[in-house]
Amino acid sequence: MTQEAHVSQGPLTTEAGAPVADNQNSETAGVGGPVLVQDQLLLEKLAHFNRERIPERVVHARGAGAYGTFTVTADVTRYTRAAFLSEVGKQTETFLRFSTVAGNLGAADAVRDPRGFALKFYTEEGNYDLVGNNTPVFFIKDAIKFPDFIHTQKRDPYTGSQEADNVWDFWGLSPESTHQVTWLFGDRGIPASYRHMNGYGSHTYQWNNEAGEVFWVKYHFKTDQGIKNLTQEEAVKLAGEDPDSHQRDLREAIERGEFPTWTVQVQIMPAADAATYRFNPFDLTKVWPHEDYPPIEIGKLELNRNPENIFAEVEQSIFSPAHFVPGIGPSPDKMLQGRLFAYGDAHRYRVGINADHLPVNRPHATEARTNSRDGFLYDGRHKGAKNYEPNSFGGPFQTDKPLWQSTSNFTAGTGNHEAPVHSEDNDFVQAGNLYRLMSEGEKERLIANLAGFISKVSRDDIAERAIGNFRQADGDFGKRLEAAVQVLRG
Repeated sequence: MTQEAHVSQGPLTTEAGAPVADNQNSETAGVGGPVLVQDQLLLEKLAHFNRERIPERVVHARGAGAYGTFTVTADVTRYTRAAFLSEVGKQTETFLRFSTVAGNLGAADAVRDPRGFALKFYTEEGNYDLVGNNTPVFFIKDAIKFPDFIHTQKRDPYTGSQEADNVWDFWGLSPESTHQVTWLFGDRGIPASYRHMNGYGSHTYQWNNEAGEVFWVKYHFKTDQGIKNLTQEEAVKLAGEDPDSHQRDLREAIERGEFPTWTVQVQIMPAADAATYRFNPFDLTKVWPHEDYPPIEIGKLELNRNPENIFAEVEQSIFSPAHFVPGIGPSPDKMLQGRLFAYGDAHRYRVGINADHLPVNRPHATEARTNSRDGFLYDGRHKGAKNYEPNSFGGPFQTDKPLWQSTSNFTAGTGNHEAPVHSEDNDFVQAGNLYRLMSEGEKERLIANLAGFISKVSRDDIAERAIGNFRQADGDFGKRLEAAVQVLRG
């Protein structure tokens, strides 16, 4: 939304609303004299300027967002009692934030990196956040490894730069990453724009219906614009010429009325199937092959309105996979379980304890009724209402109906347990399957992308260990990669 330049908004004022007489010259003790402390406009402006930034996200710092609409296109009431999915044709307002993962707030868009796909549904039962990526899998399967993984992707504490040694040392010692790395260095590793990529919930989630039946689900958002990607060479050129390429493309497409859309699909697994499925269905490094659980269409997502202020609506937007609504819940996915805490905690630190009160974050189709009070920037919305429950003054009350069904069935003592291993579980089988699905041209580009990065490590053992993981995924994959790295390393 742009403002008409000729429409006057009235006098400029201070933060307290007093009109400003002179916004060009600070007050001094005579011509050429020192500036006076009594110039409160000067002090107010400088003090505010010093505090304009909030801590950027540790990951997913670089992003863009837009509002839109989700429309239900299929009856899924046999699987979930979520109100926003209750009837065909029903529409729900949404806000979607795209992002890169490793780069800081000023990084370029056109880089080889997963893309965040964080979607907020403003439902009548509260906000539902689906926080995923543009890949259906991830590098690790347990949240306890996440800080270590991200440290390898960020700047080294000694050199201040991202180091190939750190990246490949960790990936080589974490063979579970082989599947996601194969995705990342393939043709889809650098999307041409946010509009031309798929999104995935990535994790497994629970749906439960009115009868209390439980289903495990995975979300897929298939772009209707078609998949388009950049080669490494195209991306390097674009990142240098237009660091804001993805953000600008999204904003300008919506301004033109070319509203991007995605077909929303889910894979649905009856709860009873999980124990004997050939892959651990709660392992974030694995997909459910479509021949086992075919995706079914459930809706359409359209983005049709740009934010009016990037800081207020994109930078201060918060998403948490712990934001569920009745009929939807978590799974035993160990990465998801960690994120249920970490995302909310990050936003409480970064934006503040009352971040949920901001317009982009608060419910739009219902009202939040809590007993939380005070803290920085509390707006007094509760007025004189009691701040405890139960109370006899008409305060909000519990429903006695959980949002999701408990599926816990503990048969062993507590401890630092590895995830259960299913019949076909290992760290390489799906990476090999992905490689064998590729055309010869896709394989050649994948090998070139991987070799170009692996060849930068300083130690031969790190390179060999990295290559060894791909060799276990597929013999041809490893053989060709080894030869390509040898050429580049001399």
